[in-house]
Amino acid sequence: MADRVRIYVRQQCHLCDEAVAVARAVAAECGTGVELVDIDADPALRERYTDQVPVTMVDGRQHDYWRVDPDRLRAALR
Repeated sequence: MADRVRIYVRQQCHLCDEAVAVARAVAAECGTGVELVDIDADPALRERYTDQVPVTMVDGRQHDYWRVDPDRLRAALR
């Protein structure tokens, strides 16, 4: 099964580290994975998301940015 959660991140971002940890735990509970995309590796993504990282996507749609609420993410993955 493909990962349903994608998080746009950048290096040395404490909010990214926190969001990834929460998302990985919730995704594991729900039987899916998390894909990480470094926005600094793609100029278009860097321009689009630079002030919002981490940006959490679920099934290709923006779900949240900055923080991941575990209950909200769990509901989206059900």
